[in-house]
Amino acid sequence: MVRSVEFAGFSVGPGHPLAILAGPCVLEDPEMALRAADGLARACAAQGLPYVFKGSFDKANRTRAESFRGPGLHDGLAWLQRVREQVGVPVTTNVHEPGQAAPAAEVVDLLQVPAFLCRQTDLLLACGRTTRPVNLKKGPFLAPADLRHAADKVRGAGSPGVLATERGTTFGYHDLVADLRAIPWLHEVGLPVVFDATHAVQRPGAADGRSGGDRRLAPVLARAAVAAGADAIFLEVHPDPDRALSDAATQLPLDAVPALLAELSALAAVVRR
Repeated sequence: MVRSVEFAGFSVGPGHPLAILAGPCVLEDPEMALRAADGLARACAAQGLPYVFKGSFDKANRTRAESFRGPGLHDGLAWLQRVREQVGVPVTTNVHEPGQAAPAAEVVDLLQVPAFLCRQTDLLLACGRTTRPVNLKKGPFLAPADLRHAADKVRGAGSPGVLATERGTTFGYHDLVADLRAIPWLHEVGLPVVFDATHAVQRPGAADGRSGGDRRLAPVLARAAVAAGADAIFLEVHPDPDRALSDAATQLPLDAVPALLAELSALAAVVRR
């Protein structure tokens, strides 16, 4: 039985409205974050979809040392707090080290564990001890059912709920394949499923030391994931993706999101009926 996760006044799981987690890959400046959050909040409200703003204060896994990583913990959390207060939406962000979990939990409504860190026990326990719900991103090297062990660590440390994010599996060099069988398999181990449609179309490291990919395929996978029973959709969205400082090849343009959300909402209504 899937354990729905409740936070910020709504629930994520089977039988509940499709939720949207969306925002820029990395926080670039506070005004851009506010612009993206406001546009996404309006688009979700128009479809009656619960919305959570996402943005990373640090991209600790950049391919090159000189690549932009973000504003850091202190400033990044301050920017997220501004979004939460001024736009009036819940917020989420990645934490990469155990020491980041507690200060992040003072600001965000949902903690996220990056895919490549989903087996790091100290990080998982630190997130669980905050008693915030946690979104575990499944590593591209992990079988879906095996994520239950990470979820057990988080819940055992005190978290009231765990989400599982599916974002593709490594398939040879520079490529990922999204296997939508992961959605029912993750449901079978009791986890609500978030499908990450933009990371799933990445080609890690394929653009000469940067992640490549094809954003045109993200809406295709998002629609397929909703049809397969996903409980939430994760999207990286930027006002001007081609000039984004991270994941420029896969982020969706802000102005393209309302039409996509209308499609996802209609599909979700059919699936849930």
